[in-house]
Amino acid sequence: MTPVSVRRAKPRDATGIGLVHVRSWQATYRGHFPQEFLDGLDPKQRAAKWRRYLKESSDDRARLLVTEQNREIVGFANVGPCRDEQLTTAGEVRAIYLLPEYWDRGLGRELMAAGLDALTSAGFPEAILWVLAANDRARRFYEAGGWIADGAVKEDEGFGFPIREVRYRRALPGEVRRSGYREDTAWQPRTGPT
Repeated sequence: MTPVSVRRAKPRDATGIGLVHVRSWQATYRGHFPQEFLDGLDPKQRAAKWRRYLKESSDDRARLLVTEQNREIVGFANVGPCRDEQLTTAGEVRAIYLLPEYWDRGLGRELMAAGLDALTSAGFPEAILWVLAANDRARRFYEAGGWIADGAVKEDEGFGFPIREVRYRRALPGEVRRSGYREDTAWQPRTGPT
Protein backbone atom coordinates (compact mmCIF):
# COMPACT_ATOMS: atom_id res chain seq x y z
CA MET A 1 0.00 0.00 0.00
CA THR A 2 1.18 3.51 -0.80
CA PRO A 3 2.29 5.43 2.33
CA VAL A 4 -0.40 7.58 3.92
CA SER A 5 0.06 11.33 3.92
CA VAL A 6 -2.15 13.71 5.85
CA ARG A 7 -1.77 17.44 5.43
CA ARG A 8 -3.58 20.67 6.00
CA ALA A 9 -6.05 21.42 3.21
CA LYS A 10 -5.69 24.36 0.83
CA PRO A 11 -8.42 26.06 -1.22
CA ARG A 12 -7.28 24.14 -4.32
CA ASP A 13 -8.27 20.90 -2.49
CA ALA A 14 -11.95 21.86 -2.27
CA THR A 15 -12.95 19.92 -5.39
CA GLY A 16 -11.50 16.68 -4.00
CA ILE A 17 -13.00 17.32 -0.57
CA GLY A 18 -16.43 17.95 -2.12
CA LEU A 19 -16.24 14.66 -4.03
CA VAL A 20 -15.20 12.70 -0.93
CA HIS A 21 -17.96 14.37 1.09
CA VAL A 22 -20.71 13.42 -1.36
CA ARG A 23 -19.53 9.90 -2.23
CA SER A 24 -18.93 8.99 1.40
CA TRP A 25 -22.36 10.29 2.46
CA GLN A 26 -24.03 8.37 -0.37
CA ALA A 27 -22.41 5.14 0.83
CA THR A 28 -22.50 5.74 4.59
CA TYR A 29 -26.06 7.01 4.89
CA ARG A 30 -27.77 4.71 2.37
CA GLY A 31 -30.79 3.31 4.17
CA HIS A 32 -30.53 5.96 6.90
CA PHE A 33 -31.27 9.12 4.84
CA PRO A 34 -33.89 9.37 2.09
CA GLN A 35 -32.40 8.10 -1.18
CA GLU A 36 -33.74 11.13 -3.04
CA PHE A 37 -31.70 13.38 -0.72
CA LEU A 38 -28.54 11.31 -1.24
CA ASP A 39 -29.00 11.20 -5.02
CA GLY A 40 -29.37 14.99 -5.07
CA LEU A 41 -26.05 15.70 -3.37
CA ASP A 42 -23.74 17.68 -5.66
CA PRO A 43 -19.95 17.51 -5.29
CA LYS A 44 -19.59 20.97 -6.89
CA GLN A 45 -21.90 22.54 -4.28
CA ARG A 46 -20.01 20.82 -1.46
CA ALA A 47 -16.70 21.92 -2.99
CA ALA A 48 -17.90 25.54 -3.09
CA LYS A 49 -18.81 25.38 0.61
CA TRP A 50 -15.42 23.90 1.56
CA ARG A 51 -13.56 26.43 -0.62
CA ARG A 52 -15.41 29.26 1.13
CA TYR A 53 -14.64 27.68 4.52
CA LEU A 54 -10.93 27.45 3.68
CA LYS A 55 -10.78 31.07 2.51
CA GLU A 56 -12.88 32.58 5.30
CA SER A 57 -12.07 30.52 8.39
CA SER A 58 -10.34 32.74 10.91
CA ASP A 59 -10.12 30.37 13.87
CA ASP A 60 -6.48 29.39 14.22
CA ARG A 61 -7.47 26.33 16.29
CA ALA A 62 -9.54 24.80 13.46
CA ARG A 63 -8.01 22.51 10.85
CA LEU A 64 -9.27 20.93 7.67
CA LEU A 65 -7.00 17.99 6.89
CA VAL A 66 -6.84 15.81 3.79
CA THR A 67 -5.37 12.39 3.20
CA GLU A 68 -4.05 11.42 -0.19
CA GLN A 69 -3.16 8.30 -2.09
CA ASN A 70 -1.23 8.74 -5.34
CA ARG A 71 -1.86 12.51 -5.18
CA GLU A 72 -5.63 12.02 -5.05
CA ILE A 73 -7.64 13.27 -2.09
CA VAL A 74 -9.36 10.20 -0.66
CA GLY A 75 -10.42 11.51 2.75
CA PHE A 76 -10.71 14.55 4.97
CA ALA A 77 -11.23 15.54 8.58
CA ASN A 78 -12.44 18.83 9.99
CA VAL A 79 -11.47 19.57 13.60
CA GLY A 80 -11.70 22.64 15.79
CA PRO A 81 -13.28 24.13 18.88
CA CYS A 82 -16.36 22.32 20.12
CA ARG A 83 -19.63 23.77 18.87
CA ASP A 84 -21.57 22.56 21.95
CA GLU A 85 -22.11 25.63 24.12
CA GLN A 86 -21.65 23.76 27.40
CA LEU A 87 -18.26 22.28 26.38
CA THR A 88 -16.27 25.45 25.75
CA THR A 89 -12.85 23.93 26.51
CA ALA A 90 -13.23 20.83 24.32
CA GLY A 91 -12.16 20.28 20.73
CA GLU A 92 -14.41 18.58 18.21
CA VAL A 93 -13.98 16.21 15.32
CA ARG A 94 -16.62 17.89 13.17
CA ALA A 95 -16.29 15.56 10.20
CA ILE A 96 -14.17 12.62 9.09
CA TYR A 97 -14.86 10.86 5.80
CA LEU A 98 -13.11 8.57 3.31
CA LEU A 99 -14.04 7.44 -0.16
CA PRO A 100 -15.76 4.05 0.31
CA GLU A 101 -13.13 2.19 -1.71
CA TYR A 102 -10.52 3.25 0.89
CA TRP A 103 -12.41 1.94 3.92
CA ASP A 104 -10.72 -0.77 6.00
CA ARG A 105 -7.19 0.14 4.91
CA GLY A 106 -6.04 2.01 8.01
CA LEU A 107 -6.41 5.46 6.47
CA GLY A 108 -9.27 6.40 8.79
CA ARG A 109 -7.12 5.64 11.84
CA GLU A 110 -4.25 7.72 10.48
CA LEU A 111 -6.56 10.60 9.54
CA MET A 112 -8.16 10.51 13.00
CA ALA A 113 -4.72 10.44 14.66
CA ALA A 114 -3.67 13.53 12.70
CA GLY A 115 -6.93 15.30 13.64
CA LEU A 116 -6.46 14.48 17.32
CA ASP A 117 -2.86 15.67 17.13
CA ALA A 118 -4.10 18.97 15.65
CA LEU A 119 -6.57 19.35 18.53
CA THR A 120 -3.85 18.49 21.04
CA SER A 121 -1.52 21.05 19.44
CA ALA A 122 -4.29 23.64 19.82
CA GLY A 123 -4.37 22.95 23.57
CA PHE A 124 -7.68 21.13 23.94
CA PRO A 125 -7.77 18.69 26.90
CA GLU A 126 -10.57 16.56 25.44
CA ALA A 127 -12.47 16.03 22.21
CA ILE A 128 -16.03 15.22 21.24
CA LEU A 129 -17.78 14.12 18.08
CA TRP A 130 -21.37 13.50 17.03
CA VAL A 131 -22.37 10.43 15.03
CA LEU A 132 -25.63 9.19 13.57
CA ALA A 133 -27.04 6.84 16.20
CA ALA A 134 -27.78 4.17 13.58
CA ASN A 135 -24.28 4.31 12.03
CA ASP A 136 -22.97 1.12 13.61
CA ARG A 137 -19.86 1.01 11.41
CA ALA A 138 -18.70 4.48 12.49
CA ARG A 139 -19.55 3.79 16.13
CA ARG A 140 -17.39 0.64 16.11
CA PHE A 141 -14.56 2.65 14.54
CA TYR A 142 -14.77 5.35 17.22
CA GLU A 143 -15.06 2.88 20.08
CA ALA A 144 -12.01 0.97 18.81
CA GLY A 145 -10.14 4.29 18.93
CA GLY A 146 -10.96 4.96 22.58
CA TRP A 147 -14.06 7.11 22.16
CA ILE A 148 -16.89 6.62 24.67
CA ALA A 149 -20.56 7.54 24.20
CA ASP A 150 -21.34 10.02 26.98
CA GLY A 151 -25.13 9.70 26.92
CA ALA A 152 -25.87 12.97 25.10
CA VAL A 153 -28.36 12.65 22.25
CA LYS A 154 -29.72 15.23 19.84
CA GLU A 155 -32.47 15.19 17.26
CA ASP A 156 -31.88 17.27 14.14
CA GLU A 157 -34.23 18.09 11.27
CA GLY A 158 -31.87 20.47 9.50
CA PHE A 159 -31.85 18.36 6.32
CA GLY A 160 -35.64 18.24 6.12
CA PHE A 161 -35.98 14.84 7.79
CA PRO A 162 -35.25 13.73 11.35
CA ILE A 163 -31.89 12.30 12.33
CA ARG A 164 -30.75 11.18 15.77
CA GLU A 165 -27.13 11.65 16.80
CA VAL A 166 -25.16 10.53 19.84
CA ARG A 167 -22.10 12.23 21.29
CA TYR A 168 -18.77 10.56 21.93
CA ARG A 169 -15.89 11.92 24.04
CA ARG A 170 -12.30 11.15 24.76
CA ALA A 171 -9.42 12.73 26.63
CA LEU A 172 -6.50 14.12 24.66
CA PRO A 173 -2.99 13.31 25.84
CA GLY A 174 -1.71 16.83 26.49
CA GLU A 175 1.08 16.49 23.96
CA VAL A 176 1.28 15.48 20.34
CA ARG A 177 1.75 11.72 20.23
CA ARG A 178 3.22 11.49 16.78
CA SER A 179 6.51 13.26 16.30
CA GLY A 180 5.85 13.37 12.54
CA TYR A 181 2.90 15.77 12.84
CA ARG A 182 3.85 19.32 11.91
CA GLU A 183 1.67 22.18 10.82
CA ASP A 184 3.77 23.07 7.79
CA THR A 185 4.30 19.64 6.22
CA ALA A 186 2.48 16.41 5.58
CA TRP A 187 2.02 14.21 8.60
CA GLN A 188 3.56 10.78 8.24
CA PRO A 189 2.16 7.69 9.91
CA ARG A 190 3.90 5.59 12.48
CA THR A 191 5.78 2.60 11.12
CA GLY A 192 4.39 -0.90 11.29
CA PRO A 193 1.07 -2.43 10.32
CA THR A 194 -2.13 -0.39 10.42
